[in-house]
Amino acid sequence: MITFFASVLIWLMFFGLVVLWIIDGKHKKEIVIHALFACFFAWVISESIKHFFPTLRPYAVNGLDPLTLTIPIDGAFPSSHTAVSVALAVSIFKHNRKIGMLYIVMAGFVGIARIMAYVHYPLDIIGGAVIGVIIAPLTSSRHFARLLSNND
Repeated sequence: MITFFASVLIWLMFFGLVVLWIIDGKHKKEIVIHALFACFFAWVISESIKHFFPTLRPYAVNGLDPLTLTIPIDGAFPSSHTAVSVALAVSIFKHNRKIGMLYIVMAGFVGIARIMAYVHYPLDIIGGAVIGVIIAPLTSSRHFARLLSNND
């Protein structure tokens, strides 16, 4: 279960965006675009921090094998998985509280599982969550109505 939550759940969250895109016209499509922009910027910021301030991951320190599908070799801080999943969740929450709460719970599972899988420390998860929480409102405040009207 740890491997599923640490490695696969985030992809299921993205699959949920595909479902949102399909089910309900322009409003849902704008939610998806906001979420994708938030995810992209959260990922860029978290990966940039890792590049300039590399930190060892728990499995490298404690000698245990990581419980993820792939073995991350970049820095631990901040958690890009958490930054992206929280940015995704907060973006959706800003538009639809019911679905957004489900996404927030899933983002929490992603973060906790990353700790339990020996690839992040709690501070890495907190750092990623902060990035996601800050980025999501910034991208959600932009409107893409013209972009959507050209695609319909």
